[in-house]
Parts: sequence; structure tokens; C-alpha cells
Amino acid sequence: MAAAERGVWTGTQLRRLLAEKAGLDLSAASVSALFTKHPSQVKLSTLAALCTALDCAPGELLVLSPAAPASVPVLAGLSGGQPSPGPSRAAGRRSLPPL
Repeated sequence: MAAAERGVWTGTQLRRLLAEKAGLDLSAASVSALFTKHPSQVKLSTLAALCTALDCAPGELLVLSPAAPASVPVLAGLSGGQPSPGPSRAAGRRSLPPL
């Protein structure tokens, strides 16, 4: 949406803008993926280049959605002083920070 609000409607236009304004040369496939998919990850350098090219802030490009909490491994020293007996998982809870 941020691109469309700025009159950038195609991957070719965005690719040109990224090269001219931010000095980033992304492949046509990478730019197309940004337009047509919801990438699970984006390099910070790519995000910074997109913000530069589109003259916007990262918050205008990212849409946060609540995700189910992932299982977090319990590390030795963080499980109440007892070493964990291996790669056990906490049931959707995060461990406490070290004291």
C-alpha cells in the first residue's frame, strides 16, 4: 500500500526507485515477491532501502499480526537453578531473564 500511495504500481517502478534513490539492486524476482507475497523475513538493509526509496518509515511498510506463541527451549541456568535435562520445551512460555 505504501508504494501505491506514492504512485509506484509495478515491480519495475519499485526496482528502478530502489536503484536510483537507495543504491540497492534487487533482482526482478525479489521485487516481485515483495509485491505479491507476504515475506516471512526481510533484511534490515532491504527495509532501510525501501524506506529510503519510498520516503516512508518502517511502520508504514510493516503490518504486525498476532502470532501463536512459539515453544521456547528452556536453557540451563534459567529453569529455577536446575540444569535442563536436554532440549525440553516450555509450553508456550518464555523463560525468565537471568538474575
